[in-house]
Amino acid sequence: MLPQQHQKITTRGVRGMILARLDTGPSAWLSDIVMRVTSDQAVENYAWLGGAPALREFIGGRTPAELAENSFTISNKDYEGSILIKSKDMRRDKLGMITVRVNQLADRANDHPAKLVSGLILAAESSLCYDGQYFFDTDHAEGKSGAQSNDITSGATTPAAPTVAEFSKAVMSGIQQMYTLKDDQGEPMNQSATEFQVQVPVTFMAVALEAVTALLGDGGKSQTIPALKGKFTITVVPNPRLTWTTKFAIFRTDEAAKPFILQEEDIPDVVALGEGSEFEQLNKEQLFGIDWTGNVGYGYWQFGVLVTFT
Repeated sequence: MLPQQHQKITTRGVRGMILARLDTGPSAWLSDIVMRVTSDQAVENYAWLGGAPALREFIGGRTPAELAENSFTISNKDYEGSILIKSKDMRRDKLGMITVRVNQLADRANDHPAKLVSGLILAAESSLCYDGQYFFDTDHAEGKSGAQSNDITSGATTPAAPTVAEFSKAVMSGIQQMYTLKDDQGEPMNQSATEFQVQVPVTFMAVALEAVTALLGDGGKSQTIPALKGKFTITVVPNPRLTWTTKFAIFRTDEAAKPFILQEEDIPDVVALGEGSEFEQLNKEQLFGIDWTGNVGYGYWQFGVLVTFT
């Protein structure tokens, strides 16, 4: 006697599969570089305040500093993804096929914020952030900061194929540059930074991993700065959506503020036009969809540095 096949698949069961998959959450690297903001309206206004003043000796009373204010907005957008499942397949217990399609739909929804943020990273050399400059730029300036750059170069014999030593040097150059960045009060922004994320195109994945191991590990051939071990955490993220051939980006991840904003009006909502619905009766199909409303935007440029091999 053959073992009993799967029980009949129900609309509720498919919806449950989608919700369970959505609970696995977005790409792990995303939370390290985005500030999550819950939105309750079509457009959110962000009033970014300048840095607080450094302490001074108490002589002649208090001298409160006026905070510089920069305002910008992020508008929510509606996104959706849907699949159709034939009613006869639901009746015939095609669980394996349906599970694959349902999981793919949920995975796409989970990955959507990472896709949007990857687009911001790619466009950061030509997109304005809160200070009116491009996010990655060579001439940022706010208040008492002086001229600053978070868009630097590093030498490589073959820019599209840097060596491990060249990549190690470039990573340290990026972190070093981040340490020089100041707020509008002229105070260092990153003096306590110890955790960083290195976003690379897939073509740089192997050399980046080897370079970071060489910097921080025990067995690297060119353990450039052994003193860094235990001091810094550097995570390499190969991002297939980055189409760069000679560039990578470094982001600080241990600050409450982040380089990007993820604005969400609500958690993904599951839509099901299932068994017995008018749609199912007319089309002999059931529709399952996921809706997401939100958007992304640029946050603190001081927590990111672009490095280009030259």
